[in-house]
Amino acid sequence: MKKKLLNKSNVLKEQLDKKRPLPNEVVKDMKEDFYIKNTYHSNAIEGNTLTLYETKAVLEDGITIQGKSFREHAEANNHKEAITYVEELINVESPLNQRIIKDIHAIVMQGIDRSIAGKYRNTAALITGANHTPPSHEKIQDEMDDLVDWCENVNDLHPVEKASLLHAKFVNVHPFSDGNGRTSRLLMNFELMKFGFPPITIEKDDRFRYYEVLDISGTKGDYEPFILFIAERAVNTLENHVDFLKDL
Repeated sequence: MKKKLLNKSNVLKEQLDKKRPLPNEVVKDMKEDFYIKNTYHSNAIEGNTLTLYETKAVLEDGITIQGKSFREHAEANNHKEAITYVEELINVESPLNQRIIKDIHAIVMQGIDRSIAGKYRNTAALITGANHTPPSHEKIQDEMDDLVDWCENVNDLHPVEKASLLHAKFVNVHPFSDGNGRTSRLLMNFELMKFGFPPITIEKDDRFRYYEVLDISGTKGDYEPFILFIAERAVNTLENHVDFLKDL
């Protein structure tokens, strides 16, 4: 099943690549749509109560939504800024390193909790509702050294599989006190975009399966269910792009 999905993603990417370069207006519209939907879903997974349309209003018009907290507004604006930062990294072909990981996290958490923004945790961590227990804070630096070294040197994996593993491995380390989920999804899309794949969105309605397959990777060391989960969404994203661009 995994091989079939990854092969399908290759075929769809080839179809998408044939459409490039895309008209500037089309690129702009696709980006704006992604900014809004990805920000909404990534934040909603973590408990942000802004609706899709409220997220659009905050991001596009700078509107303050009555009854919503400062933090929820900040999470929306920060997430969009973090996406654009990731895009800038792709444009200059920056390799992933721990400075970039910390910078992404700092953007995600800016104005929310300055004491932890861009800093590895110095306390124990608990992933609520999960069976996996992250490593102690004394081990985080070594774990992150190993993760970045793995990412730099693994060259025989399909980009979708590598992006999936980066996401899951990062979450299992849980290096920050807060904001790990958002940061992990941004890192996953960094890896996908680096290889020319469109970024994906894990939707709020899929969060229970998402939590389940992530927990399996942490407790059993079995990453296959999570890779399949991400590969399905990568294929779906590619299909939507190809269909949207079919008349170009």
